[in-house]
Amino acid sequence: MPSMRDIKRRKVSIQSTQQITKAMKLVSTVKLQRAKSRAEKSQTYFREMYQTVMSMLEKSGYMDHPYMKPNAAGRKAVIVITSNRGLAGGYNSNIVKLVTAQDWKKEDVAIYAIGKKGRDGLKRKGYEIVDDQSDMINEPLYSDAQVLCDKLLQAFTDGEIGEIYLAYTHFKNTVAHIPTLLKLLPVDMKEAADKSDVEASVEDKTLMNYEPEEIEALNMIIPKYVTSLIYGALVEAAASENGARMQAMDSATSNAEEMIGNLELQYNRARQGHITQELTEIIGGAEALSS
Repeated sequence: MPSMRDIKRRKVSIQSTQQITKAMKLVSTVKLQRAKSRAEKSQTYFREMYQTVMSMLEKSGYMDHPYMKPNAAGRKAVIVITSNRGLAGGYNSNIVKLVTAQDWKKEDVAIYAIGKKGRDGLKRKGYEIVDDQSDMINEPLYSDAQVLCDKLLQAFTDGEIGEIYLAYTHFKNTVAHIPTLLKLLPVDMKEAADKSDVEASVEDKTLMNYEPEEIEALNMIIPKYVTSLIYGALVEAAASENGARMQAMDSATSNAEEMIGNLELQYNRARQGHITQELTEIIGGAEALSS
C-alpha cells in the first residue's frame, strides 16, 4: 500500500494537472463560441454554393472542359485540414485515418497540409507532403483559400495532379464532428445527377444555356466554387477543433476529479491505519509496564 506521503504527492500532481485542463476547457469554450457562430453563419452559403453548382452542371449535359474530366496524371492531391495543437481527443487522428483508409497508393497521393498534426501523422506513414500551409488554420481567411485554390488549379491544369480531394471535419454541432472526404475536381457528373431533385419538373431539367460561352463561364465559376468549399472547410474545421478540445478537456477534468476523490479515500484509510497502529503500540507498551 502506498505511504501517506506518496498519496499526498500524487494528489498534488493531479490537482495541478486538473487546473491546467480546466483552464484549457474555459479557453476552448470561449474560442468555440466565436468559431461556432462563424461556422453556422457560413454553412448555409457554402452548402447552397455546392448544391447550386452541382445542379447547374447536372443540367448542362456533357461539356469538354479540363475541370470536368480526369487528365492523364494519376496523382491525387488531398487537402488535409487538422490542427496545429494536440489535446483534442481523436480530432486529428480521425482525419489521418480517413485519408489512410482510402484505397490509394501512397506514391500517388500528394498531401497539401493545413495543420501540423495531420502533416506529421501522414508524413510518418510515408505520404509525401508537397505543401504546408499550417498557419492558415489559426485564423482562416478567404484570401488564403483563394491562394491555395489557384495553386491547385494550376497544378491540375499543368497535368501534375489528376484529382483534388478535401479532407476536413464537418461541424454538425458542439458535440458532433464528422470526418469528411469531399472530391473537388474533376467534377463528378454522376454525383451531380444524384444531388439533383428526383421530383424536379420537366422545366427544371431543361439544359443550361451559358452567357458567355460555357468554357469561359466555367473558368470563372469553378475557381470560386473550389475556393468557397476550401474556406468553408477551414471555418468548420476550426469550430470542430475547439469543440473537440473542449470535450477532451472536460473529460480530463472530470477524470482528475474522480482520481482525486479516490486518492483522498486512500489517504484517509492510510491515516486511519497509521493512527490505529500507534494506538496499538501505546496500549501494548502500557500493558507491558503495568505487568
